[in-house]
Amino acid sequence: MNIDLFVKLTSRAWAMPILSSLHTGVPARQAALLAATGASRNAFVQSLNHLMDLGLLERNPGHGHPLRPEFRLTPFGVTVASIAHRIHTVSAKEDRNLLRKSWTLPVLTALHRPIYFNEIKRGLTSITDRALSQSLKSLETRHWVARQVDDSSRPPRPVYKAVNTGGAISKIIAPEIQFA
Repeated sequence: MNIDLFVKLTSRAWAMPILSSLHTGVPARQAALLAATGASRNAFVQSLNHLMDLGLLERNPGHGHPLRPEFRLTPFGVTVASIAHRIHTVSAKEDRNLLRKSWTLPVLTALHRPIYFNEIKRGLTSITDRALSQSLKSLETRHWVARQVDDSSRPPRPVYKAVNTGGAISKIIAPEIQFA
């Protein structure tokens, strides 16, 4: 999967939890998925439509009531759901809010090796300086990212690296994503 598609996928807060739930065998109906994810109905429906627009999820033809449809993963959706499940298994429940923020997972993907701020920005073309800075700060606060200053360069520049849970998540995602 390319990084632009991954950024689009993670732009909806509940997309990855829905995929993870489907991977674990939660029935692919709205009520069951709502209960499994804990999402609000409106946000859930938006995320569900988003997954269908990306081609990861489709209505299961011939199953379900028109007002209570049943869904199924597409072949590509099965692969992405496996990744989503692996991410959720290495993170604690209290970390799930951070995982639902739109830039957390793409930034962790870029941090699979020590990297400078501008290199991260270059890899994530649609991220703003402010969004990247805020994401790095929130990840650093959670101890998922370590920031060290490279004194050998002039002027000194900070280097970022995923550590702890952030490092585990980065190792799961990085091999699956291609940067442009």
